Amino acid sequence: MLLLPRPPGGLSRFSHRLLHVSKPCSKVLVGPPDPISHLRPVIYDDVPKPSPPSLRHHPYSLSEFDPEPERNQSPYELHWKLQRQQLDDLNQNFWLDSNCRFEAAKQAVIEGLPSTASPLDKERALSEFYKQWLMQERSRLDQYTDSWRNRNVACILLSARVHWQKLLRLTGLSK
Repeated sequence: MLLLPRPPGGLSRFSHRLLHVSKPCSKVLVGPPDPISHLRPVIYDDVPKPSPPSLRHHPYSLSEFDPEPERNQSPYELHWKLQRQQLDDLNQNFWLDSNCRFEAAKQAVIEGLPSTASPLDKERALSEFYKQWLMQERSRLDQYTDSWRNRNVACILLSARVHWQKLLRLTGLSK
């Protein structure tokens, strides 16, 4: 383990390096893009593993709760992990729905053209379709953007709180 110089003021317990190669690191992986939403899913390695199938039915998702939680886990950590996953799900579901509806409407415009339509006619029809689509979807997109931004800020603040508490716990300053 690498030793750092001792800081003045008797803080010798902080002189050991807190980060070490033997310490496990959490990983965040990115999957391949979804063929419809075109988003690359984020795969977190710190979410609870799904429990094996059971014949017992429970009104809550027991797989969200670790049967043996870490003793050093913050009370906000599970909330942050769930909120982070909900934000990703909101994003994925919005773009999946939006792109499905867009492609269906675009296909209807293309099929509505006569078979003798020139490429220029097709281009004009699609140009008008894109314009109409953007006008039609503006309020829905604005509502999604506001919701996503608000949730993202809340997730960032919760993440900062979790990491601040971890730092306090590591340095021994927490109560």
